[in-house]
Amino acid sequence: MSERKRIYLCLAHMSEEGLEQKYIKEAFDTNWVVPLGPNVNGFEADLEQFVNNREPITVNHEPLTKRVVALSAGTAAVHLALIAAGVKAGDEVIVQSFTFCASSHPITYLGAKPVFVDSEKDSWNMDPELMEEAIKDRTAKTGKKPAAIVPVALYGMPYQIDRIMEIANRYDIPVIEDAAEGFGSRWNGQVLGTFGKYGVLSFNGNKMITTSGGGALITANEEEWREIMMYATQYRESYPYYQHEKIGFNYRMSNICAGIGRGQMTIVNDHIAHHKHVQALYEELLKDVPGIKVHGNPDSRYDSNFWLCTMTIDPEVRIKGQENAYKTIVTGAVGGAAGVIHAAESAHTDCEPNANVEALRVIMDQAQIEARPLWKPMHKQPVYKNAPAYVNGVSEALFKIGMCLPAGPYVSDDDVKYIVDTIKNAIVD
Repeated sequence: MSERKRIYLCLAHMSEEGLEQKYIKEAFDTNWVVPLGPNVNGFEADLEQFVNNREPITVNHEPLTKRVVALSAGTAAVHLALIAAGVKAGDEVIVQSFTFCASSHPITYLGAKPVFVDSEKDSWNMDPELMEEAIKDRTAKTGKKPAAIVPVALYGMPYQIDRIMEIANRYDIPVIEDAAEGFGSRWNGQVLGTFGKYGVLSFNGNKMITTSGGGALITANEEEWREIMMYATQYRESYPYYQHEKIGFNYRMSNICAGIGRGQMTIVNDHIAHHKHVQALYEELLKDVPGIKVHGNPDSRYDSNFWLCTMTIDPEVRIKGQENAYKTIVTGAVGGAAGVIHAAESAHTDCEPNANVEALRVIMDQAQIEARPLWKPMHKQPVYKNAPAYVNGVSEALFKIGMCLPAGPYVSDDDVKYIVDTIKNAIVD
């Protein structure tokens, strides 16, 4: 019997018609292989049409007219959004703690300081009440309010953007929505990334759609769009020679990568529908397993793309081999940039998933299933040990009991059943 093919969390999936190759070939045929070009323009137009579409359309909604700038990475989009929002060295920026480092690292690029805010239990995203507490406390302690607020759509789940925007507007603080994992997710029918002053998207190799590597920044109007364009192309002035009056960056997307993106936009709705279908299967097949809970939309306002499906495992659930968890030091990267890591000195850190979660991850890995712990909260990362943090214990508690499950376009119904059977068989009765 042949070994089962490995099931990945979210593997890039090209259109059946091969449209990605068509647009790439056009770029080569016309010698547009450098940054910018027709594919970049076309991809941005496709993105604008997508993000400006509300579902359902109602007479009470003003039309959205957001503009989009295609960039080399989602991290670049966060960086440029912070600059455009006026964040400078010495400023403080409120950012969700339960996230990937790309949400917070660009703050430090600018010499600013991240102020981490914990999550609420329903969405697992930024707690608006704790956010307001942080605004008041930082203003009192530093003499000035935070320069920006960065909520994050964790695994695609929308944040409580109505409450976040209400508080941010009251304090006149710009909101930068990190929707890198939430492309196509909606709150009350409106696409994430279109509520705040800026919105961040990612098209990394494992996202809802891919451009190999890349991202985009959603802006509110033409003027801001042009300013972002300037910053993304090294801020060159209109002279017959290179004149620079501000520091810019080489952050624009290549015409080749944008060609992939144009093809991917033809199947984005299919991808989102598939992720939601996989989520529904997990919910159905795991609903009667004691101690296992699949995280779903809290109520009808939330419409997650379920970029990755997630579940929690009660500490009381015993997993086969649990007694051996963390006895071996991991020697390679678990997901992400495989091989680009430092060797760990110990199998333990001061904040880690429970032994039953790690034991289940190992079992699933041996069964050719890629599973991963949830993001470790940023306020528990050594690099941010001195950063201000406003915590309630939610993200740390979830990190200890949570796990990400495969959900990408290549994950079949049979794969989901196999994954669920593997989970059930791993539990000690």
